[in-house]
Formats: sequence, structure tokens, C-alpha cells
Amino acid sequence: MASGSGPNFLLVEDDRMDATIFQRAASKVGLTCPVHVAQNGRRALDSLRRRVPGGTIDGPVLIILDLNMPLMDGFEFLQELRADPDLRDHVVFVLTTSRDPADVQRAYGFNVAGYLTKSSSYEAFVEKVDLLSRYAGLVDLPQEAARARYPAGPAWHAPEDSGPGAGF
Repeated sequence: MASGSGPNFLLVEDDRMDATIFQRAASKVGLTCPVHVAQNGRRALDSLRRRVPGGTIDGPVLIILDLNMPLMDGFEFLQELRADPDLRDHVVFVLTTSRDPADVQRAYGFNVAGYLTKSSSYEAFVEKVDLLSRYAGLVDLPQEAARARYPAGPAWHAPEDSGPGAGF
């Protein structure tokens, strides 16, 4: 951020390997902001709404979103995020394997800040994470309005979050 400390990163990614690569790349570029991981859109919304035990996120959030995920894909996440008056101002970058022009157009229709495609090259991936890190260091992000509406309280999480891959 231009002033103050950096934002939290919320990586919405169902593939453990991609999440690990993101975190390693973040470390390589010197990203000092916390990186939280949600394995699908539903879990990410629950974190933003402070409904996940130990998974709530305080302060401004920069969301890095995969499109192809189980339970709630990236487009369903964007639709619900933008419809929620307390969450719709979050900055979202798509980071996905899809190069389909229809997906790119649809994502920008939800006012994403950028659409990045994953690369098989680790160095190219590091460059994208470096771009996101520099972006986070240069801009002021909206503060989390959801704190007022979704105060920390009793934990809640959906039954579908208890399956394979839950909670990584």
C-alpha cells in the first residue's frame, strides 16, 4: 500500500501444488504480507465474512483467484462477492490456467483488476507474483467494510468443507 503496512493476500486456489508454488514465489520476491489460502470460493467468502475458525482475515485484502475449483468456482465467487455490499470493493486478480477469451471477458465484467494466466515456467510464475507484490506495495486498498457486518463470533463452516483437501 502507498501508506501503512501491506494488505493480506487471499489466494483462492484448490490445487495444493499451485498454492505451494505461489507461497514459494511470494517468499522469493520478498513478499512480507500474510498469504491466506482458501481451497474454493465458498471457503474464501466464509473467511471474508469471518465464519472460519482461525481463518478470518483482518484489514485490506488483495484476492488472487483461480477460476476452476470445486464447490464454488471463481465466477460464482465473483458474482457473490460483487453482490455483497460489504465485500464488493475487494480488489481481485484472476490467476488461472484458462486462456479462453470468453473467460477473460467474463472476468473483466466482474471488475477484476487483472487477468493473469499460470505458466509452466516457475520463473514466469515468480514474475507474476512479483507484479502482484509490487501492486500491493504501490496502491491503497479499501479497508474491510465486512468487519462491521461480520464481527468475529461463533465459528461456522459448511459441511462440504470437511471433505478431502479441506482446510489446507
